[in-house]
Amino acid sequence: MTVVLILSVMVCAYMAWNIGANDVANAMGTSVGSRALTLKQAVIIAAVFEFCGAFFAGDAVTDTVRKGILNIDLADDSLVTDAFTNDLMFGFIAAMMAAAVWLTIATRFGLPVSTTHSIIGGIVGVGLVLEVQHNASLIDWEVVRKVVMSWVASPLMGGILAFFTFYIVRASILEVDDPIARSRWLAPILALPTFFTLGLALQFKALKGFISRAASEGWIKDKNDWLPVKENGVFNPFADNAWFPINSLIVAFIIGSIASMILWYVLRDYDFKKQGEGFQGVEKIFVWLQIITAAYVAFAHGANDRSNAIGPMAAVYDILSTGGDLADKVDVPLWLVLLGSLGIAVGVVTWGWRVMETIGTKITDITPTRGFAAEFGAATTILVFSMPFLAVPVSTTHTLVGSVVGVGLAGGAKNVDFRVFGKIFASWVASLPAAGFGAVTLYVAMGSDPLKLIVVLPISFLLVGYVMWKTSGNEIFVEDALADVGGDSDKIPTVFELFHSHAVIVEETVGHMLAAVSKATKGDDPSEEIEATIASELKADELKNILRERVGTSKWKLLINSDEFIYMLGRQDRIADYAQNVAEQLSFRELYENKEARRLVMEMAESVKRTASIYEDTVLHLRKMTLSGHTKTDREILRKLIHDVNVSEHESDLAESRAAGFVFSSGSDDPLAAVHMYRVLQRLDDVANACEDAANAFLPIVYN
Repeated sequence: MTVVLILSVMVCAYMAWNIGANDVANAMGTSVGSRALTLKQAVIIAAVFEFCGAFFAGDAVTDTVRKGILNIDLADDSLVTDAFTNDLMFGFIAAMMAAAVWLTIATRFGLPVSTTHSIIGGIVGVGLVLEVQHNASLIDWEVVRKVVMSWVASPLMGGILAFFTFYIVRASILEVDDPIARSRWLAPILALPTFFTLGLALQFKALKGFISRAASEGWIKDKNDWLPVKENGVFNPFADNAWFPINSLIVAFIIGSIASMILWYVLRDYDFKKQGEGFQGVEKIFVWLQIITAAYVAFAHGANDRSNAIGPMAAVYDILSTGGDLADKVDVPLWLVLLGSLGIAVGVVTWGWRVMETIGTKITDITPTRGFAAEFGAATTILVFSMPFLAVPVSTTHTLVGSVVGVGLAGGAKNVDFRVFGKIFASWVASLPAAGFGAVTLYVAMGSDPLKLIVVLPISFLLVGYVMWKTSGNEIFVEDALADVGGDSDKIPTVFELFHSHAVIVEETVGHMLAAVSKATKGDDPSEEIEATIASELKADELKNILRERVGTSKWKLLINSDEFIYMLGRQDRIADYAQNVAEQLSFRELYENKEARRLVMEMAESVKRTASIYEDTVLHLRKMTLSGHTKTDREILRKLIHDVNVSEHESDLAESRAAGFVFSSGSDDPLAAVHMYRVLQRLDDVANACEDAANAFLPIVYN
């Protein structure tokens, strides 16, 4: 039986690794999507908090049959025989392996599925076979029914709570005339209910195992002074059978008050103008709130879902170590706790990025405020559904995905990629039958025979390893993930950040053009500046092509139609094209030799450069607006900047009119030179007009 134990431990470690790779990523996915954390920072934080939750806060004992799926009367000697416990042991091994393989498949395609529901599916599968083998009724179909109900209930409630949380933040802070001033006093007020809820969830979910141990060892009088009673509870917090004990409410209120006061103190004299590139204004506040909420979700997940990996393994170990006895609950040995905790942490670091990418970037655009709303909505939903008066087994994965969809819908249905969500929902539905079918196949193949187990499991591991190797590519390895925990250089730029980078290159192209005009009007050789203009325009073209490719992939979720974005990009790129045309005109021949005419040309060129500069400011604000969720105030600022571009273009028209009028009134002595200068003026006018056209292309964003 030593070989059986070794192989089952390998399956347990593999299951723990998959939990880290798939489930844990949910907690940090929104933080990566909103750019509150780099991918490397996210995997480090997730790994640390998941390990701490699993190792330090998990239950000291675990159910031998997770979530009560199988009803086994341990006092029934006609059922609980040596043959039955042996079959059950092999069934648990098959269920773990099947659930782990299903999680590997889902993670490979970046699909966030429920590890809880996967292991339930595996146990249901072997339970069906055991019912036939031992002529018994074992499966509690009421629990299975609740699991199926949770596919709809938890994401729906999470989405609703996240929607209204973001709606409140947007209406009370982001949409006002001075959101920074409003956030200084309102954000600390909003922090109180946020951290009050997290304080309750911390006690009821993440620390319930620790509190239970404290009560059993006499550190506290009664665990129900801190935790909800299992049944027949009341909402009176002072009662002995309270759903929300007064002690836990007081601690949660203290946590919320301290967090609120700290935030008020920090924001009191905080200088938002010192913020550089990246998150601006009030979004910076929600970066920290989002990270704290995500860290809680990771900690609570580790404390609760560790048993998905080690619960069945604890039953296998108990059966092997006792010679065939089966208990309803068993003590978890320290080595098994460490195995599950480390397996989860390693899974986050090595493969967790796949699901983080789906949660954070593929469903909808995530900003810090939206990410915070999604995390808070998910944490609250999980807390409510876990209370004994509901006792619905919800999935962290389902709830968080629903919350992400909810904040996306706050900006309109077009902001959610329902194709991605449809694939995710299909994977939820497939979890039970896929894991169940796999468990039945493995169980039948093993035949409750250790020799067959020795053959079947290694073959299964080799097949999984082969598939992972054949489908590998663009992986992030452990050493890469641990290489750099800080800095912003690894943050994946959004589409509009790249769009602004393109605008910066376009403005640089206009700057080189202005330098060429300046030299030409002074009678100097502008060849070097002309070459710089052409080279800069080429850089703009290269970035334009990159952007076109990226907006065509599902990874790059836009808040506008992709065709509209391509149109905006084309208008912007024409500015650089026309600037290059000006430079090329200067290379044909010298400008008309008239001091006043040349001064007027330079005056127009400077006016065109101002127009391009204002346009770049407009794109910069558009970038900030997309990061802060397209607020009403931001749209008004964008509208004003577009107006300023139009005004500046009109001033360029007036400068062109003055220059052209002078050239034709004084150029009769050298008509060819005068016509050439007029062509330069026309090309300069094209640059200004292109700035105006590009800015006006943003108007649908302002008014939609």
